[in-house]
Order: sequence, then C-alpha cells, then structure tokens
Amino acid sequence: MYGHTDLKKGVLVELDGAPQLVLESSHVATGRGSGVMRVKFRNLFTNSVTEKSFRASDKLPPAEVERLNMQYLYQSGDDFAFMNDATYDQETLSAETVGDAVKFLTEGSIVQLMRYNGRIISLEMPNSVFLKITETGDGAKGDTANAALKPAVLETGTEVMVPMFVKQGDVIKVDTRTGAYLERQK
Repeated sequence: MYGHTDLKKGVLVELDGAPQLVLESSHVATGRGSGVMRVKFRNLFTNSVTEKSFRASDKLPPAEVERLNMQYLYQSGDDFAFMNDATYDQETLSAETVGDAVKFLTEGSIVQLMRYNGRIISLEMPNSVFLKITETGDGAKGDTANAALKPAVLETGTEVMVPMFVKQGDVIKVDTRTGAYLERQK
C-alpha cells in the first residue's frame, strides 16, 4: 500500500478500478491541521487526466502491471504486431493503443508493453531513437539569423526540424517524448 508521500511521478496505483499513473504531485499545507498531497493521475485505460487530494491517513494499492519487452514486427491495416523476445508470443495492438508512438516505430524496434489483468493497456517507447532522414532540403547559405533549422522527413514519415548541416541519408537521434532533434549519429 502506498501512503500519500509515496505518490511520486511515475508510480502506478489502482484507483477507481483502473491503473493510474502519477503524473505529478505536490504537498499543500492547510491553515490548520496537516496538509494534503494533491496528485494528478492519468488513467491507463482511457488516457484521461484527473486530480485528487489525499490526507496522511489515505492509502492506495499498487497497480499490478506487468511490463513486457517486445519487438515491433509489422503493421497490417490499423493493427500493429509485436513479439515477445523471450517467449516468441505475439500481441496485436490497435492504432488507438499504439497512439503517437507510431511516429517513431520502425520494424525491429524494442518497446515496453504494459499488461494489466491480461489486457495490454499501454505502449512505452524508449526516450530516444535513431532514425534515418529520407528527405530534407538544402540549407540556405548564410541563413543563420535564428536557430538555423530546416524540416526533414524521417523513415517513419514523421517531420522534424533539424540543423542546417544535417543531410538526406544521415541517421539522427530523436526524443520520442517531444519529437525534437537531439544529435546526429556519430
């Protein structure tokens, strides 16, 4: 059981019959008596965000979520196939479950799937991935008044802004949380 001070960012708890991920928490002192912990949750079934307050006496059970390392195999229509490297079991996820991760998903990518009560509820990408640039324009010489960025299309079809020195065919590191360019592969 988690006490109110254990509810930190990234903790998974069971609340209202669903697994909830703690997004942020803060201690709020009241004028008299003990303070409360205000916590923002994301429901892993519906992706809705809620905020609740907890007193020192409140306890929450941990969510029994299993994390599986899976390899992305292929896409068939709106379904995505993944394989467990250890057991060779396959799981098929809908485009809705995969969500924005599709922007950075390439065949052979290793991701984590979260299973709750036998049902896959979420897909977690690594914080960064290396992807090849398939299309980008030439940077205009002397065009460095600002940050000097140009659009580039990745092998997944996603468009990101990259520095002028990056060329077509380069492999770059991209932050999967923000979609931002991080560095060129050495």
